[in-house]
Amino acid sequence: MDLFPIFLKIAGRPCIVIGAGNLAEAKIDSLLAAHAKVTVIAPEARPHVVERAAAGELEWLRRDYVEGDLLGQFLVVAATDNPVVNRAVFREATEKNLLCNAVDDPPFCDFYFPSVVRRGDLQIAISTAGASPALAQRLRKEINSQLPLDVGDWLTDLGNLRREVTQMEPLNEERKWLLHQLAQREVCGYEACPSRLLAREHALKNPFPEKKS
Repeated sequence: MDLFPIFLKIAGRPCIVIGAGNLAEAKIDSLLAAHAKVTVIAPEARPHVVERAAAGELEWLRRDYVEGDLLGQFLVVAATDNPVVNRAVFREATEKNLLCNAVDDPPFCDFYFPSVVRRGDLQIAISTAGASPALAQRLRKEINSQLPLDVGDWLTDLGNLRREVTQMEPLNEERKWLLHQLAQREVCGYEACPSRLLAREHALKNPFPEKKS
């Protein structure tokens, strides 16, 4: 199966989860971690979901799903313990041109939740197209054990330095070369950081062209 790998910006977007049990809990947390505006529909909920609703982090509608509940949503997750309900949610989502994931039911999924390794802004997502979530989890554990814990902090410093470079140099092959070089070096937040000094020295050789008056 050919899947299109993509990272979505869903902050502030309305996302709905049908179900609030074991299948739904991790999906709800993932959506909230991305700052989505989450609505949960379920007659009962796991204590963790109840707590997050009480804290105002999500809206919990304490009832069963009914057709029409998906109106105005951006992303849909069907995560009840009843496949018939989940597939009904998927059908409504399809009719409304909404992307839907029916948990643990690959034929009724427009997308999958990957296994993810996180270090700050760095995310490495692993998918098996629903063929073996257990394998994806094993690979995640292996990568997680090998990836340095401080790579997220390094990425933050590298990102700050990249923004400096894009302000100092025009978009050309010289700038592209420099950014690739910096991605292979130690970067820190200090003014005397060797990588920062390299970037500033390079900018003197690759300045923006002078504007004609």
